[in-house]
Amino acid sequence: MNRKLLALYGLKWSPFSPDVPTEALYVTPSIESFCWRVEQLTSEGGFVLLTGDPGAGKSVTLRILAERLTAQRDAKVGVFTRPQATISDFYRELGDLFGVTLRPHNRWGGAKALRERWQAHVDASLSRPVLVCDEAQEMSAAVLAELRLLASARLDALVLLTIVLAGDRRLLERFRSDDFLALSSRIRVRLLLDRAKPDELQDCLRHALHKAGAHQLMTPELVAALADHAQGNYRALMNMAGELLALAAQRELRQIDEKLFLEAFATPPAPQLKIAAGRRR
Repeated sequence: MNRKLLALYGLKWSPFSPDVPTEALYVTPSIESFCWRVEQLTSEGGFVLLTGDPGAGKSVTLRILAERLTAQRDAKVGVFTRPQATISDFYRELGDLFGVTLRPHNRWGGAKALRERWQAHVDASLSRPVLVCDEAQEMSAAVLAELRLLASARLDALVLLTIVLAGDRRLLERFRSDDFLALSSRIRVRLLLDRAKPDELQDCLRHALHKAGAHQLMTPELVAALADHAQGNYRALMNMAGELLALAAQRELRQIDEKLFLEAFATPPAPQLKIAAGRRR
């Protein structure tokens, strides 16, 4: 949204954009508890599992968590960007994230160099480096197994990393299979993001408007209507709200109400079939 449209409503930023400032994100009690538990886990290391349907808030939760972990003293947080990577690319990215020069064809040497770097960080800061893996349902079984073995030391008595795996319900299903029992048994913090309730969606929408500096931009009736039609999905809620904001700005409306919502999202009546007069009997 350009500055002219932001000025029209006195907005600091578009409240429904995916890239709003982290401090403006809506934090539910379950997300607050999850982040706190992960922060405590960094002193010992281990696996974290975050799952939920698309649009349930996984990416927002990861942004909030990464911001809080980065703010810790001597923290080192790496975000794995290519979950579909092969073993070779997996090592290349780990080396880039943690400042270690690796030769992907020498996996033993790469593993040794990474583990030495992580152990040095643990000795210096008494906390584990953190690796965040979004869309982890796309990670191959070989990469997940390699990650599990890399993070373990002293016959599994020491964990060198805190690893956050986030993905949709396919990831949860994979962890229920026999092939992933070794990894599933190591998960120490879990959060399943389910469908949000209408009142939670309303709170999120009001929070977004307040943080952006225009809490009266939408009428209470519209906020309730959007929450009812989002079907428990935060992304759907923000997409609809963003579409209404753009439409209101186009018309230079001072406030967005239910009338505009009905114009934009009302289901058109089904077309009636006409029977040719010559075929009537």
